[in-house]
Amino acid sequence: MTASHTPTTPAAIDTHGMVVVHRGLRRESRLLAELIAAVEPGDTARAKVLAEHFALYRTGLDGHHHGEDELLWPPLLSRVDLEAEIVLRMEAQHERVAGSLAAAEAGVAAWAKAAGVAERDALVAALVEHRAALIEHLDDEEAELLPLAARLLTAEEWQKLGDHFVESTPDKPTLLMLLGVVLEEADADERATIFAGLPLQGRIAWRLLGRPMYARMIRRVRG
Repeated sequence: MTASHTPTTPAAIDTHGMVVVHRGLRRESRLLAELIAAVEPGDTARAKVLAEHFALYRTGLDGHHHGEDELLWPPLLSRVDLEAEIVLRMEAQHERVAGSLAAAEAGVAAWAKAAGVAERDALVAALVEHRAALIEHLDDEEAELLPLAARLLTAEEWQKLGDHFVESTPDKPTLLMLLGVVLEEADADERATIFAGLPLQGRIAWRLLGRPMYARMIRRVRG
C-alpha cells in the first residue's frame, strides 16, 4: 500500500516580539512629551539630557521602520491580492510618522539651544502630533499587518528584520540601550524569548554592561 501525503501549511511565525518593541516605542514617545513639558525655562543642562534621549528614540524608531520598509513590505506585497491595501496603508503611515519625527527633531534642535518657553511648547506640540501618528500606525500594524505577516512570511524572512536592526544600529552601547527600552516592560516569558534570540555574547553584554548602563540612563532621563 502506498502511503498518501497531505500537503501541510507551514505553521504561522510568532510575531509577538514586535508587539513588545511597540510597547517601548509607545512609552518613550509619551514620556518625551511629558518630560520636556516639565523642563524649566533656561535649564539647558536638562534640555541636553532630553535631547540626547530623543536622539536614542529616533535611532530606534528609524531603524525599526527602515527594516520594515526594506524587508517586510516587498515580500508581503508580492504575496497578497486584496490585502495589498493593508501593506500600502502601512507604507503611507510610515511616511506620516517620519514627517512628524523630522518636525520633532527640528524642534529639539531649536529648543536645546536655550531651553526657551516658546521653543519648548512648540516641541511638545510636535511630539504630541508625532505620537498620534505613531500610535495610529502601531495599533493598525498589530491588528492587521502582523497577522498577515505571520501567515505569509517564513521564519527566516522574519528573522532578517531583527538581524537588520542589529547590523544597522551605529554602535553597541546604543544597541544595548535600545534593548533596555524593549525589555523594560516585558514580562518573564517575553524576556526569555528575547534572550533566547540573542547570541551568548549579547546576553553577557546585557547583563554585565547593558543593564547597569540602562538603569543609569533611566535615572538621568526620568529624574
